[in-house]
Amino acid sequence: MASTKTLNASNLEALGAARLAGLLMEISDGNAAAKRRLRLELAGAQSPAELVKEIRKRLATIARSRSFVDWQNRKALVDDLEAQRRAIADHVAKSMPAEALDLMWRFLDLASPVLGRCDDSNGAVSGIFQTAVNDLGEIAGSTGTDPKQLGDQVFNALTRNDFGQFDGLIQVLKPVLGHAGLEHLKQRMIALSAEPVRRPAAKERQVIGWGSGGEIYADDIADRARVSTVRLALQEIADAQGDVDAFVAQYDQRTRKVPQIAAQITQRLLAAGRAEEAWRTIEAAEHRQGGWPDFDWEDARIDVLEALGRGDEAQVARWACFERSLSARHLRDYLKRLPDFDDFEAEERALGHAQRYGDLLQAVLFLVSWPSLDRAARVVMERAKELDGNHYEVLTPAADSLAGKYPLAATLLLRAMIDFTLTQARSSRYGHAARHLRTCESLAPAIADFGIFETHDAYVSRLRGQHGRKTAFWSLTS
Repeated sequence: MASTKTLNASNLEALGAARLAGLLMEISDGNAAAKRRLRLELAGAQSPAELVKEIRKRLATIARSRSFVDWQNRKALVDDLEAQRRAIADHVAKSMPAEALDLMWRFLDLASPVLGRCDDSNGAVSGIFQTAVNDLGEIAGSTGTDPKQLGDQVFNALTRNDFGQFDGLIQVLKPVLGHAGLEHLKQRMIALSAEPVRRPAAKERQVIGWGSGGEIYADDIADRARVSTVRLALQEIADAQGDVDAFVAQYDQRTRKVPQIAAQITQRLLAAGRAEEAWRTIEAAEHRQGGWPDFDWEDARIDVLEALGRGDEAQVARWACFERSLSARHLRDYLKRLPDFDDFEAEERALGHAQRYGDLLQAVLFLVSWPSLDRAARVVMERAKELDGNHYEVLTPAADSLAGKYPLAATLLLRAMIDFTLTQARSSRYGHAARHLRTCESLAPAIADFGIFETHDAYVSRLRGQHGRKTAFWSLTS
């Protein structure tokens, strides 16, 4: 049986309404956020109309605020915004959907001014507005809003999408917009693109920066933003209407040959059952020499080959992706399409290729995650001199994975990070390096034979000889 002192709803109810009310008044004293939340609850208890009035009042106050919110005060802002959003979506929407829709639009109108005056480095504030966009879709579906009027509201929102707060709005509202709303929005976007560019007089043009081509003017940036807004909106509308040709029309012939764009077009052509056109599109893409594979393009090409019944060629493409980049996803797709027993031989061939792969870190990452720990340990010991200890994000989890069965390989990974830290005098990493050294000490008794590598004692002795003066490090090792 749970203790009556445990902090839960049941035990708090036992205190009684009067005692809880007193506690809430005491806790909210000096806490503006708590007071606002209580006012919302009181307004909601009185009537939905009073709750609407309280929300409108708070939204207006937030809109008028001009003070900058740093990271230390960000949580209070996040809590305030989230309380308003939830009050609209969870309470007002149930009894007054039309009022809730208006309130949610007003709430989203706060995005640009709020994001412009706060530190949102962790994305917490923008995340609330993105959630509000999804709420908007649910609320709009229950209001019987005129599709064209909604199209106008979407147009106004997208043309002031300064922080990307309205990204995905068309997709969210697609069921409510319907054909009439989408077509209305499309025509408004086309009209916007046709508006003449208004340039201020030369002496009135505002310079906001400098680039390789010289001065950057505010009106040029605004014009590019308009072009981008129209293009992205028309693409989303085309997708919503299932109009592949309208989507393709947003790109000129040269841009359609960019691999990533070609992949987007190809996938849409495939979905429309136009596999032959999809093949011509994907094959027309122009690639830069060398570099990492463009997996969007590779995947789209593989999908086209499958759609055309050219499964053997699709398998060749999957293997090529794996060979070039050690892509585990493409290897798994390749193996699962092989006949029984052939997959084992192919897997062995693939793991052997991974061991010989030119990028050692990529090889270790692949073999550990596959997993093939025995091969990972082998490649670490065979190529220990190639290890780059700067890449702790790969070596640390790899060492953790190998420590149980392959302590020598794990030790070599840890030593690589220790050596890099001390040689480069990266004092910010001394704490991690000291921890790695203690781990090496704990692994040493499990290593029966160090072979060509130094024993732990010999390694520590060499470190002291080379880096003995780095007292900040050594003070952390004991």
